[in-house]
Amino acid sequence: MMIECCPVVENESVGPDTFVLTFVSPGIARTALPGQFVNVRVWTGSDPLLRRPFSVYRTDGNRVSIVFNKVGKGTAMLSEARVGQLIDVLGPLGTPFKYDRESFSTAILVGGGLGVAPLPMLANAMQAFMIPYITLLGARTKAHLISNHLKNLSTATDDGSGGLQGTVVELARSVLSEQRIKQAKIFGCGPNPMLRALGELASGLGIPCEVSLEGPMGCGFGICQGCPVRLRTGPKEYALMCCEGPVFDVERVHI
Repeated sequence: MMIECCPVVENESVGPDTFVLTFVSPGIARTALPGQFVNVRVWTGSDPLLRRPFSVYRTDGNRVSIVFNKVGKGTAMLSEARVGQLIDVLGPLGTPFKYDRESFSTAILVGGGLGVAPLPMLANAMQAFMIPYITLLGARTKAHLISNHLKNLSTATDDGSGGLQGTVVELARSVLSEQRIKQAKIFGCGPNPMLRALGELASGLGIPCEVSLEGPMGCGFGICQGCPVRLRTGPKEYALMCCEGPVFDVERVHI
């Protein structure tokens, strides 16, 4: 984990109120793993006070990219960051996805909305380890699908404008049923209702599933105690999303 003032090198609009911001950080780019995140201080003043967590979307050489929606004051400020501007970044943080090839033979990458964020890094890891994978994305409309840097892709949209009309979990159910994939493992990220449904699907089919949870992680390393997740198993009732997650086995947590 390191804290750096990082220069912005690109801030690109990639969809309705959706941006990919790229900054230079050799240390974070070198050490970040799929599923980890960075905490960004979006303003030098005290409002907004807390950092904002963003999954590491991509790394390329010394560059790190994050993807985000403009939904509030903090992300609105970040959407206006200019090339050359310095941003205060803490990372990489959290636990990554686990992808031991001996435990599965095909990966199913499932992203709902901005849950696409950790998938390009994960897809690159699958390619590096020569693990076959399928990518499934869901969004409200075709315009909201962020599919750059992803391969073997199928999509679902609420309005049917891109791919299957329905949810990405319905798409996953269809793909797993039709293709009869053996020794699969599901990796998911997205809003909680989607992850709950994905967990139920995985459990019903007897497929292991890891999910990356989304939530407020103000400090990013467990000091503020602001991101508890209730556990299903283990000696304790709660875990902190920021340091014991954000990636969890879906059978371990209440979503």
